[in-house]
Amino acid sequence: MARYKHQDPSQGLFLNVNLKDQLLPGSFEWTLDYLIGRADLSLFDLQYDNDEKGAPAYQPATLLKIVFYCYSRGIITSRPIEQAAKTNIVVKALAADAEPDHDTIAHFISSNSEAVKDLFTQILIQCGQLGLINGEMFAIDGCKLPSNASREWSGGIAELEKKRADLKKLAGWIVEQHKELDKSESAKKKQKPFKKTMGDDQERRQRHIDRIEKKIARLDTFLKTAEKRMGSSAGEVQSNITDPESARIKSPHGYIQGYNGIAIADSAHQVIVSAEAVGSGGEGEYLPAMLDSLKENMQMVTGKDEPLKRSLVTGDTGYFSENNLQEAAKRNIEVLIPDQQFRRRDPYFGNRKGHGTGRFTAEDFTYNKKSNTFICPICSSQPEQRG
Repeated sequence: MARYKHQDPSQGLFLNVNLKDQLLPGSFEWTLDYLIGRADLSLFDLQYDNDEKGAPAYQPATLLKIVFYCYSRGIITSRPIEQAAKTNIVVKALAADAEPDHDTIAHFISSNSEAVKDLFTQILIQCGQLGLINGEMFAIDGCKLPSNASREWSGGIAELEKKRADLKKLAGWIVEQHKELDKSESAKKKQKPFKKTMGDDQERRQRHIDRIEKKIARLDTFLKTAEKRMGSSAGEVQSNITDPESARIKSPHGYIQGYNGIAIADSAHQVIVSAEAVGSGGEGEYLPAMLDSLKENMQMVTGKDEPLKRSLVTGDTGYFSENNLQEAAKRNIEVLIPDQQFRRRDPYFGNRKGHGTGRFTAEDFTYNKKSNTFICPICSSQPEQRG
């Protein structure tokens, strides 16, 4: 019987590693290191005031490389990013072995939004100089992004006010129950001593009340300045105390508390030329603002006053509305967006069995004995649509 060498991928190693060698030319991490290294990061310096006193700070370039690389790998919260900086060899190579803690990472992300926008523009200009953006056709789409916010603190203004009232009633009821319980325990203590002292129980109950009162105070602080946020369908967008700018959004996997990430990509190399995260489930209402952002960014990339004059912007049915078409016409931007009924008018979709409420059955598929595969009935009936 064959024998093989034992291998354990979880084994820790002490290696003589050159960090720069881990960034292979042509890889994403190498490109990230190259672009950040060429960018002007002077706007990030405004966040620091330690030239004469205070500890030296991590370089903005180092933190940007760590955060962007981790984001590209689906690591989006500060504690896992901190762990990656300690254990992931690619992250360590990008950071030159720096290991910032999660507080440093979270503060850097939350306090540099304007500087990051400036960096985004710089990288777009570099992509334009490298011929990666042709500006002929763009596509807009969105995706649902969960935020690091508790759904316990989500709801409309009226719901949150009701939650506050319910918590106040609960706190009052608990106080009365504790008073009655204290009387009962005092009476029993005179007859027979408890193993646990009454003082310990009182402290535990007080901690329970303190937690409820903290929640009430948190709701009070939020509701003093909170205003109703209305969505595109005239309904109220649910607020969140932890993350007020986020919203309760329906995603393919159910409802999440988070954002709608909207991006416009150039068709040449799928470079994202405009992006925004909005606290709303609907994407369509943001098309005019995204077109303005696209035009502004492309002006910087091309140096032209009308960079979208001969361009085409495509989108799905979620962006179709009379207002959006009128707004695009005002900006002299050509858009190609299908309306919600286009499938009913298209004979290709109309002739498809299985579209709408109908379903394919096993008999509809063609079996190929030679390849041991089944052929889709759409492809077999309309081969000209393949590809």
